Amino acid sequence: MINNPIHNKIDVAIVIISIATSIFISCSNNNTKTIATTDRKNLPQITADSITTIISDSGIIRYRIFTNKWDVFDKKDTPYWDFPIGIRFERFASDLSIDAEVECNKAIYYNKIELWKLNNNVKAVNLSGEEFYTNELYWDQKKEKVYSDSAIKIIQKDKIIEGVGFESNQTFTKYVIRRPKGVIPIDKE
Repeated sequence: MINNPIHNKIDVAIVIISIATSIFISCSNNNTKTIATTDRKNLPQITADSITTIISDSGIIRYRIFTNKWDVFDKKDTPYWDFPIGIRFERFASDLSIDAEVECNKAIYYNKIELWKLNNNVKAVNLSGEEFYTNELYWDQKKEKVYSDSAIKIIQKDKIIEGVGFESNQTFTKYVIRRPKGVIPIDKE
């Protein structure tokens, strides 16, 4: 058998490439998981973490929105934005103090129909400082209406009002409790 130097160099190169490839593949610390799906509807188009958005009007800051996670499901039959860790809205007065706020532990926004569904420890504070607590709240932006079929507690300066079912304008200044359960006076002393 004739010893061909070019053939030997090719064999050595193949062995070196094979060993190097084996080392890189075996030493890789990549623990990514691949999820196979053929249904695009079940995956968010956008996922974002730690979001703060400021909304201004004529150069004046009016609102601030916080969320730790935001998923956009735009391929669903009814597209929506999901805030699985919650969301917080703040409204600013002209001196930039917070004069109203809404927060919850989970929210969904149906962007095509402009409807918010807020869940789990929903708290709203209106311009008068009244506090509203419920477990579920809907905000219909088209109708400028807020409503709930859940238990509601409203803390005013001089009393606490409790009931089930609630309707209000979107500023929480004109509201009705559908089934009031009680009014508890607050002792000012």
